[in-house]
Amino acid sequence: MRQAMQHALLILALAVIVGGPELALASEPDWKAVEAALGKSGQAQPGGVFRIGMPRTDLAVTVKGVPVKAGFALGSYAAFKPVGDQVMVMGDLVLLDQEVPAVMAGLFKGGLEVTAVHNHLNDMSPHVMYMHYGGHGDAVKLATALRQALSASGTPLGGGGAAAAPAAGPGLDTKQIEQALGRTGRAMDGGVFQVTVPRAEVITEMGVQLLPAMGVTTVMNFQPTANGKAAITGDFVLIDKEVNAVARILVQHGIDVTALHNHGLMDTPRLFYMHFWANDDPVKLAQWLKAALGQTNSANP
Repeated sequence: MRQAMQHALLILALAVIVGGPELALASEPDWKAVEAALGKSGQAQPGGVFRIGMPRTDLAVTVKGVPVKAGFALGSYAAFKPVGDQVMVMGDLVLLDQEVPAVMAGLFKGGLEVTAVHNHLNDMSPHVMYMHYGGHGDAVKLATALRQALSASGTPLGGGGAAAAPAAGPGLDTKQIEQALGRTGRAMDGGVFQVTVPRAEVITEMGVQLLPAMGVTTVMNFQPTANGKAAITGDFVLIDKEVNAVARILVQHGIDVTALHNHGLMDTPRLFYMHFWANDDPVKLAQWLKAALGQTNSANP
């Protein structure tokens, strides 16, 4: 299956190279049909990517005893990018342990590939795994296959079954966080504040450029907790020589490195994803995250 996917991506990349940008934009998919097939609405992103979020609002998860919001650490998604007259899709699925085997089988049945299965955080209750996947082909067919695979999970799709967003609770001084990080962010559901930082270099998969909205960007999420503190999680997107430099800074400042692994299989340069967790003063955490970012080839603010 992997060889077939590699071959298809190579053909798509060559089609864009030979046909030019006009070919890549000539047959943009019917995104409304894709939304209907998957049962969730999405948003157009820079570079022609269409991203659909599927947060696990049905789950009540704690990390080290801290209740976490779906937008903080439980965000499944699918990112579609037109390539020639087809699309490539990649994303991440948040699954309970018992959901993993059936969802994986469903992805294979629908012609998708699994690129990684692992934890992102530790001390989670209930325990949650993260399944990364990819595929190529007709956008509606891919969305239909993804929905069929997810029917083996409790992922809320189809406009029903999703719990209301949790109350935001105490707020965050987001201006201070942005000042400490030297980066701007955005407010998410449930009082979560997110800052994303793309890498400076071009990232490709079999010659097709992967854009930040497809998951190849550093993400730093802040969620307010008790006593003026905030929990942080997310992942640094790193190349090999940056891994230990970033890990040392995080550990030295009391930020737990909770996972280190691949998300994709054929990315260039080869990327590693470092997940983290801490619960402390949000401005101090932002300062330490900035120090870690300084060890990476990240795009300028």
